Amino acid sequence: MKHIAILVLAAGKSSRMNSIKQLEKINHKTLLDITLEKIKSMYSDDIYCVLGANADEIKRKITSEKIQFIENKNFENGLSSSIISGINYFKKENLNFDGILILLADQPAIESSYLRSLVHLFLENHDKIIASNYGNQLGVPALFPQKYFADLLLIKGDKGAKEFINQKKNEVIYPKLTTNFFDIDTKEDLELYKNS
Repeated sequence: MKHIAILVLAAGKSSRMNSIKQLEKINHKTLLDITLEKIKSMYSDDIYCVLGANADEIKRKITSEKIQFIENKNFENGLSSSIISGINYFKKENLNFDGILILLADQPAIESSYLRSLVHLFLENHDKIIASNYGNQLGVPALFPQKYFADLLLIKGDKGAKEFINQKKNEVIYPKLTTNFFDIDTKEDLELYKNS
């Protein structure tokens, strides 16, 4: 069995939401807990969550247990800085993983079965990037093999992983299974999702 780390990116200051997005609730559960619980239905270990803005308050209010938090002091530099924080943390702690499954904390509609399909594809194709197909481009959730970790440390900005994946399209495969990638950035998105 391949040794996979789960890296949930939740460090942003959610300026478009005008609140702490990670703690916004859907059916009495925070957005971040929804994502973490989905992962915990598949994995019990090696679940890491990158926090930045409002980290202390988020930690206090999250109910999911056995999550290892990584602090991203550079969260103002976009999503890529959270991926870099995660990989640097693994290096510092001498944690060796065959792959990292990267996902966002603001896509509550993604099903566990879809995440399992990414992992299953990786187990069969462990030298390929396993990404999500958005139709016109590829993105996260995505599973990166170890051979790409050093390259991921060089990405920049908020579209870092997406650009990285799309530049390497011939090294990427994606599942046939699709899911709802709806992401929540604003209060309107949140209400739309709740009423869908």
